Amino acid sequence: MEFNSVKETEVLIVGAGPSGLALACDLARRGVPALLVEQAAALFPGSRGKGVQPRTREVLDDLGVGDAVRAHGGPAPVGLAWRDGKRQGEHDMFRRSAPTDAEPYGEPWLLPQWRTQEILHARLRELGGEITFSTALTGLDQDADGVTARLSTGAVRAAYLVATDGGRSTVRRALGIPMTGETVDPSPILVADVRIAEPALDRLNWHLMGGEAGYTAICPLPGTADFQLVSQFKDGEPDTSPEGVRALVAARTHLAAEDVTEVRWASDFRPRAALADRFREGRVFLAGDAAHVHSPAGGQGLNTSVQDAYNLGWKLGQVLRHGAGAGLLDSYEEERRPVAAGVLGMSTRIHRGQQERGTEAQQLGLGYRGGPLSVGRAGALEAGDRAPDGPSGDGRRLFDVFRGPHFTLLTVDTDTELPVAESELVHIHRTGRYEAYGRGIFLVRPDGYIGWAGEDVTGLTGYLARFTR
Repeated sequence: MEFNSVKETEVLIVGAGPSGLALACDLARRGVPALLVEQAAALFPGSRGKGVQPRTREVLDDLGVGDAVRAHGGPAPVGLAWRDGKRQGEHDMFRRSAPTDAEPYGEPWLLPQWRTQEILHARLRELGGEITFSTALTGLDQDADGVTARLSTGAVRAAYLVATDGGRSTVRRALGIPMTGETVDPSPILVADVRIAEPALDRLNWHLMGGEAGYTAICPLPGTADFQLVSQFKDGEPDTSPEGVRALVAARTHLAAEDVTEVRWASDFRPRAALADRFREGRVFLAGDAAHVHSPAGGQGLNTSVQDAYNLGWKLGQVLRHGAGAGLLDSYEEERRPVAAGVLGMSTRIHRGQQERGTEAQQLGLGYRGGPLSVGRAGALEAGDRAPDGPSGDGRRLFDVFRGPHFTLLTVDTDTELPVAESELVHIHRTGRYEAYGRGIFLVRPDGYIGWAGEDVTGLTGYLARFTR
């Protein structure tokens, strides 16, 4: 196949799940042409990943969809245990924190995965992008200059390809990258989106039913008329047909089969934890479930996937738009694979009842200390830490200052003369003393982490030179 017959783009993204959509949005706002292809004819229709953690809410706010996430989601309801059709008492499954200046989101936010994807799709369209549906990857080749992907609709030549095509990733298999992991629970699980007639079940609680056959949970999904049904099968296999779902509800709860007025979507899976042996092969990157597969316990999979995209997006932007060396892209795996490994361990422990859904699950403490792009410390923070929110000193929030595709050079309680001028690449902001930072100079990366920190500007210009020509 001759290259002159091949469609060209700078980045080809394979898979329009949360990570693919987030990456497409991030690249679009950076002016990087990207082609997002999806094998299915439409977006994924189910609720599967329904918990948006506080750190991911910050990411989504930066991508310009914070208001939509707030409007369509809601806090996780308190769990209510049932036995033999009788209420046994409430049990909150999450550690909740009050919002603070530094951490504006203090608890998980429920938002069905299909809604998250709709929100990101709408944002992508606002930014001038779109999804190419009904388009499957059938093969790929790469060389020193790019990747040629064979699609069901033709061929595409791209500088880089990002696989966001799920746990059974076609791209990962084509590359021969192994996944190393374990079965978290041998019992299959059914998950379904159902509608239940009122007043058969209220929407004020996350309803929890135990039993010898396996646990069952029914959770109201904010912003919809739906409930998510999750049920474990210690014996046998789930029947995902509407009749099977109704029979399951009648057998395991105090509800009657006819109380389930609609089964909108149903699927089954076996919980497992697996990590790709590497996140990159030449000019091809793995992100999201293509790189790591989680137990759903603790709500970590979707969140880690979106943050993969957030880490990779700005780096591709710097290489393709601002002349940064291609070596910058090596830091994607160096930073994200250790994070994914740690989160996988946590979600497995939560699934097995070895750890509560505490503050660690909120992902606000994750960072890149000691990583390849983290240099220095000042005040209360070390390079690699998440940059806290807070008052900016001019009536805005610091997250308002950081929002966008740029770096932010932040001086806190110091009037040190800076060797860097305000530019499209670097915005400068000065503010007074703020406890979450202490005194110092902080270069905040486009993904909201501190890249460089110091009490003076020694080494700052050399550090910034890594990200531009």
